[in-house]
Amino acid sequence: MENDITFLGKIIRVDSNIVEVEISDRIPSSSPIIGGKVYKIGQIGTFVKIPVGNVNSYGIVASVSNTPSKASESELKQVIGSRFLTVNLIGEKVGNGNFEKGIGLYPTINDEVHIVIENDLVDIYGMSDAGAIAIGKHSSSENLDVFVDVHKLVLRHAAILGSTGSGKSNTTVGIIKKIANDYSNSRIVLIDPHGEYASAFPEARVFKINDQNNPLYIPFWLMNFDELSYFLVGAKPTDDQRPEYRLLREIITQYKREHWKLKAGEVNQNFITADSPIPFSSRKLWHEMNWWLNASFSSTKKDEQTRDDSLKYIKKLADETEDLGNYEELRGAKFQSHLDTAANQPPFKSQHNEYYAYEKKLLNRLKDSRYNFLFHPGDYKDENSPKDLHDLLNDWIGNNERLTILDLSNVPFEVLDITVGLITRFVYDSMFWGRNDTNTGKNRPLLLAYDEAHSYLGKDDSTSYAKVAVERIFKEGRKFGVGALVISQRPSEISETILAQVGTFIALRLTNSSDQSIVKSLAPDNMNSLIDLLPSLRIGEAIVVGEAIKIPSRIRLPLQNPRPDSADPKLVDKWITEFSEDIDCYKKVVTKIREQKL
Repeated sequence: MENDITFLGKIIRVDSNIVEVEISDRIPSSSPIIGGKVYKIGQIGTFVKIPVGNVNSYGIVASVSNTPSKASESELKQVIGSRFLTVNLIGEKVGNGNFEKGIGLYPTINDEVHIVIENDLVDIYGMSDAGAIAIGKHSSSENLDVFVDVHKLVLRHAAILGSTGSGKSNTTVGIIKKIANDYSNSRIVLIDPHGEYASAFPEARVFKINDQNNPLYIPFWLMNFDELSYFLVGAKPTDDQRPEYRLLREIITQYKREHWKLKAGEVNQNFITADSPIPFSSRKLWHEMNWWLNASFSSTKKDEQTRDDSLKYIKKLADETEDLGNYEELRGAKFQSHLDTAANQPPFKSQHNEYYAYEKKLLNRLKDSRYNFLFHPGDYKDENSPKDLHDLLNDWIGNNERLTILDLSNVPFEVLDITVGLITRFVYDSMFWGRNDTNTGKNRPLLLAYDEAHSYLGKDDSTSYAKVAVERIFKEGRKFGVGALVISQRPSEISETILAQVGTFIALRLTNSSDQSIVKSLAPDNMNSLIDLLPSLRIGEAIVVGEAIKIPSRIRLPLQNPRPDSADPKLVDKWITEFSEDIDCYKKVVTKIREQKL
């Protein structure tokens, strides 16, 4: 065996999961050519093989030195010129069986160590199994595909991590394409905050705000009460002891109970609450608040100031000519002046000041055109509209395309969090309540992918609606057929609950030490040497660790075409191009800023 061209050296020390190898001084070259391929001896991250009888143990080179790790001063003088490898043991192959993680038979002192060639890599990684997709090539071989288990990749959740420019978007496109192309009944929804991915998926169904063909609508009434109160009037669940908060809940519940005959089916009114996703008019809600703040009453007592009495009093005083306003036009009702009468004579001012702050905030929100995709959701406006939530679900996850992209590039940053949370909760609820139905839930699983996840899934934001919704998927989604994929350049800023539930990490180049430590803390202890390569990875290279891959590996990911629209601008070309000053250009820019519309 020592005469084999693959012979590398012998073991001189064995620990629980580490062996130390002294490289033979009879090796003719540090770059032997085997089977027409050049192999580099002692490259960190490469594999070695330790044959003992019918058992082949495999390990990954963790470090290279010219001295053994544990040696006395006298021993060091005898090894000058020698080379030593520290190897992490990762698994073994018994006879003609398959490679398995873990070590059953440990090597001993003086056992031979050999270079792993391409045939050995095939033994480790195997060929394509049912339910596996090839995501790239092994960095040690141009011919060896690296496969991941699709079931574990999706339902055990995954993360694609990498610094800016490392190839995250390309990796995301590659993996989604492989899943969509290989599985005809797959379903994927990609949350795209920057509008980068439509160019890479010409066959996908893309929904975007203000788009002529597929406008993105998210009806505001889809929110539960906590989300509604925060979005409409800035209230938080901690305000539940305030009278205006309780009144807001009551009036929203009342409005929703008026609309129970819906396109998707009639709803039992007794089951309708403020959290039920049932349409109602936000403008009518504002008009109601405005009424109670400004109405004229025949009494000064608050409990005697009712809407019916006020309407009767207006009719009596104005002979039915008083303007009652128009909620669709955001025009409040006009009342008899309280200043034209004596203090002890009607009409009296309203004693209902509970809505004062809420009414102003809601009016400002309704007038802000940036929120039209929520307040004016096209065919999903109210109970009389031609479409209901079943149509929305069908558009997002039931259409003929395997991938749906929700382009949130025109969503105001202030509501990005609640928008992502709303999308996530609605999709999750559909999978939860439809978990045993024929065409959804566990019978047709779904992958939700979140690009730029650190923007709305931050670990320090305790009030994030998106984080609460996505964490629920990471903790419970597997049971109902929902998997998740997070894509981020700053994993250290993502919710720890989410990262703790990620089963597979695809880590491209990461230069920040805190980001590297996240991946290192979740990888097996004996794989830290591989994780230490993260800052030196080339563009398009990644370390893959976790449940979906047999062993942690360094892989090269293919360049995708067409590409996502995430490339850097051609700075040099643009800066050497002659141009003329054009103030009209900036006029257009300022108008877009004011309208918040591209």
